[in-house]
Amino acid sequence: MNDMKKYSILVPTSMGLRLTPENSQPFHCTETFKMQATSAETNVASVSSYLGMPVKVLTAFVKGSPVSRFIKDNLQGRGMDYEGAEFEQGGPWGFRHQINMAGSGWGSRGPRVHNDRAGEVGRELSSEYFDFEKIFAEEGARIVHLSGLVAALSEKSSQFCLDVVRSAKKNGSLISFDLNYRASFWKGREKELGEAFAEIASNSDILIGNEEDFQLCLGIEGPESGGKGLEEKIDNFKEMIGRIQKAYPNAKWFGNTLREVVSANTHKWGAILTDSSDWEIISPREIGVLDRIGGGDGFVGGLLYGILKGWDAANCARFGWAGGALAATMLTDYAQPADEDQLWSIWEGNARVKR
Repeated sequence: MNDMKKYSILVPTSMGLRLTPENSQPFHCTETFKMQATSAETNVASVSSYLGMPVKVLTAFVKGSPVSRFIKDNLQGRGMDYEGAEFEQGGPWGFRHQINMAGSGWGSRGPRVHNDRAGEVGRELSSEYFDFEKIFAEEGARIVHLSGLVAALSEKSSQFCLDVVRSAKKNGSLISFDLNYRASFWKGREKELGEAFAEIASNSDILIGNEEDFQLCLGIEGPESGGKGLEEKIDNFKEMIGRIQKAYPNAKWFGNTLREVVSANTHKWGAILTDSSDWEIISPREIGVLDRIGGGDGFVGGLLYGILKGWDAANCARFGWAGGALAATMLTDYAQPADEDQLWSIWEGNARVKR
């Protein structure tokens, strides 16, 4: 991997707000909320940025909006550079940043999430607003990470992601793609998005998704279902990965998380990862959960950090597992590791005080 590139990770994304009720209360009967800036892609990149690696964000903003200012300040606080066109709001019914209304759940009451994406400015993402020669040829990024959320947001954002992948690949970046299927995004656009996702996947070096993602986004036959034990499920997942490798031979890394929900505050957390040579299977282990949202992004963030560091599949998977476990303990939906040692301590199960 070219270490001369300016950025370790670059993410195209649509930024928004997350509103979370205080004290794990349900959204509909709460008057006090925590507000944070969020997106799946910046959640992933946060692991690397908090551990000192340079990160760049390509996005869109509403001109003059206090929400845009809040988001910019947050990205700077996470140590991320950002670039994005400023769109006039266009009146009260014009553009804005999406709002994610997400309760954390508690005990037997599971989390509930409601997304309000009306007028989302990120739907306007287009390569016409960016200098790709400067971004990918002059500055460069070692890994470009995309998710199916921004790739399926609109016709413009789909084309934008394709343009990003083509330019990044031409200039020697690795492509990471978390499929993140959302039925509401795909409705009525199945053919168009199927073709776009297939092109992104065909250029990807790192593919992340569950069995549903691979089936619905890429048309790959999923693993056999049924009331089977974890070992049989893992064997079936390996067979599915084999089918994906045949369909998309450029990809080297394939990963997925495993989650068993005991209660809103206790999960069993595991992962499967291969670098097309070795496999690392992490059987689900119990973790405490303050807020589960962002755990999958934490896994991908830890995985990409490990790849950037040149680690083997076992260490990449374990660091990713710990990244997801850390995110589950935080009020933000992204992991903010203090250092590598903090994540390795989580992996080792060492929760003793460190003075």
